[in-house]
Amino acid sequence: MPLCIGITPARPWGSLAGPARPWGSPAASMRHKPQESPTVLRAARVGVGTGLCIAFASALLAAPANAQRLFGGAAFDTSAVTRLIVLGSGTPVPDPERAGPAYAVTHGRRVFLFDAGAGVMRRVAAAKLPIDGFTAVFLTHLHSDHTLGLPDVIHTTWVMGRSTPLRVLGPRGTAAMVDHIQAAWAEDIEIRTEGTERGRRGGHRVSVREIGAGVVYDSAGIRITAIPVTHGSWPVALGFRIDAPDRSIVLGGDAAPSPALEAAARDVDVLVHEVYASTRVAPEKRPGGELWPQYLREFHTSDEELGAIAARAQPKTLVLSHVLRMGGTMDEVVAGIRRGGFRGTVVVAKDLDRY
Repeated sequence: MPLCIGITPARPWGSLAGPARPWGSPAASMRHKPQESPTVLRAARVGVGTGLCIAFASALLAAPANAQRLFGGAAFDTSAVTRLIVLGSGTPVPDPERAGPAYAVTHGRRVFLFDAGAGVMRRVAAAKLPIDGFTAVFLTHLHSDHTLGLPDVIHTTWVMGRSTPLRVLGPRGTAAMVDHIQAAWAEDIEIRTEGTERGRRGGHRVSVREIGAGVVYDSAGIRITAIPVTHGSWPVALGFRIDAPDRSIVLGGDAAPSPALEAAARDVDVLVHEVYASTRVAPEKRPGGELWPQYLREFHTSDEELGAIAARAQPKTLVLSHVLRMGGTMDEVVAGIRRGGFRGTVVVAKDLDRY
């Protein structure tokens, strides 16, 4: 018998309310219907028992209440202040100063991870965040630079003490990705649990929920809404808006100009958005390189486009991350933002920055 039944994937975790429509897109909640995950643990099947049904939302809130382990005995700030921490501000280029895309939003003891680029758990430790699990993990899309750290997130949190299923929410295909990760590390899991290491049995488990647009988490003052964005040929790509009692944050993920994302970003405290240098766009000298300008237009947002978006949305702070400079400078990119019309605060993200 499943431990918790009757909670459908369409409902936001942490709430019994139905999914809300994203800003500026009345019909967008029907655009990408959430898919039930076929992975080991489904959203409505988190354990076994007889005659028991425990609200899945309660399990989600309870997860981070366990002893939260930090690297080197560091102190974790559990104050009721919402913070955005840039764990990785990089791109597919292996820049040693910028880990792969990843962001943490914290409020009290809750830690929400958005994307899992390369090096994510090292940055989690450096940021003095718990290394034994997250309240939930959200994926914007399944490009490799945003997910190369997912095996690290799954298995390092387990090795560091996680004993409950890791909750992962992402677009269609997330469940298959997680299943393949678990299969790839099957021997490692067996040796760690059956050998003398005596790892926590079952602690490697993951509960996947595939999502589309709408409210995906709503509990104790924190609401997280998935926003449909355009990212080239990806069938589902998402941004996220986080609404907390003290502030609002929008994480754009990877996106070409997207009306729903712009609407969600209107008057927010912080908008984190990717960008490329418009003055550096040119065909690349490699096979297929003549398509590079088309790729940029279809998958990403130029500095001038972002400047125009921000001028209309008017976020209090615009944070540039996942910046494709292509030989240019950050000053060139900021100048493009100004040409687009935005006159507000612009910050270029660095790893471990806090907002």
